[in-house]
Amino acid sequence: MLPLALASAVALAFAQSASAEIVLYDQDGTTFATDGYINAFYVNSDIDRPGEQFDRTQSRVKMGFLPNWIGFNMSKQVGDLKLGARSSFWVTINDSETNGTDTAIDVRQFYGTIAGDWGEVLIGKDFGLFARSNILLDELLGGYGQVSDTLGLVDGGGVSFGNIGSGYPYPFPTSQITYRTPVVNGFRLAAGIMDPVDTNDDSPAGKAYQEEPRFEAELTYQFDLGGAQIYTWLNGAYQSSENTDNSVDTVKSKGLGYGVQAKISDLTLVASGFTAEGINPFFTNNLGEASLREMDSDGYLFQGAYRFGKNRIALSYGKTRDDGNGLGVKADFETRAIAYTRDINDHLRLIAEYNQFEIDGRDGSGSLEDTDTLALGVSLSW
Repeated sequence: MLPLALASAVALAFAQSASAEIVLYDQDGTTFATDGYINAFYVNSDIDRPGEQFDRTQSRVKMGFLPNWIGFNMSKQVGDLKLGARSSFWVTINDSETNGTDTAIDVRQFYGTIAGDWGEVLIGKDFGLFARSNILLDELLGGYGQVSDTLGLVDGGGVSFGNIGSGYPYPFPTSQITYRTPVVNGFRLAAGIMDPVDTNDDSPAGKAYQEEPRFEAELTYQFDLGGAQIYTWLNGAYQSSENTDNSVDTVKSKGLGYGVQAKISDLTLVASGFTAEGINPFFTNNLGEASLREMDSDGYLFQGAYRFGKNRIALSYGKTRDDGNGLGVKADFETRAIAYTRDINDHLRLIAEYNQFEIDGRDGSGSLEDTDTLALGVSLSW
């Protein structure tokens, strides 16, 4: 059963081989352990955009879709309750061109859990629920993915984007209070209140505010069918952001994500999608307040992966339709990829991936970007 609480589930989600945490302390019902991930890719991107000043071939040495991280996990049994905690620190490996010590450290998880027979409550900072399984079950999560030059990813110092913006938005980590039910007949529900995102611009005469928190939830169902293991999910988010200036319209943000994963022996098939209104098609923290009222998007992702021995081949196609103006123009974003991985052992992996990313204007503007990327990488995990 895929757990909804991340703990070290990010590592488990993309690692097809066993990747065990290192237990540092285990005594009297108390445990303390660490997990981590390190990766680096040689990448070569061929960029074709309107305007000759953008056309070029760029080589880089970068991390992939996942940053490097180190995480710490704690658990303690106290009577009928199991108390837990996780902190994880995500690190970039690329400094800026102008500052040789500009490496960023991003604390994406810092939360505690209280669990019992009745379920689990999570308090603190963790990934959101809307689009959560969409990204965690991406077959290319441990790979590279799209690097839009329009978005500054080819030359940027951060991560690549995987299928963010071409299949699903990124479920930004946020402060939350979330309850998860026990698994009952394959079903599990997670529902939480999140710190709301300021999606309504302040005006000269007013102040943006949210009367209620952001609500997010995810329902999952796992079952076996004819020798196949099936995992399905439905997640969503809702928020209303207002302004004390009555002349400023309210921004209603709502999204729905869904998908199914089927595992049949060594074959894995995944299909997922989303639809959203008043939400940025790339980021659920809603970058771009001024344009959100008119921003509608939807997308889907189809993938297949086959494992033979220590080898694995994956095919992926994802698309997001932005009917608003996330980049200032209505556009379709498409990513096509093929990836090969070779597990040297349970902790060391070699990765080769070829990715094609396109942006096509939906207002007659034609092709806005065509970037092809070859990525060759290695990852270590524990």
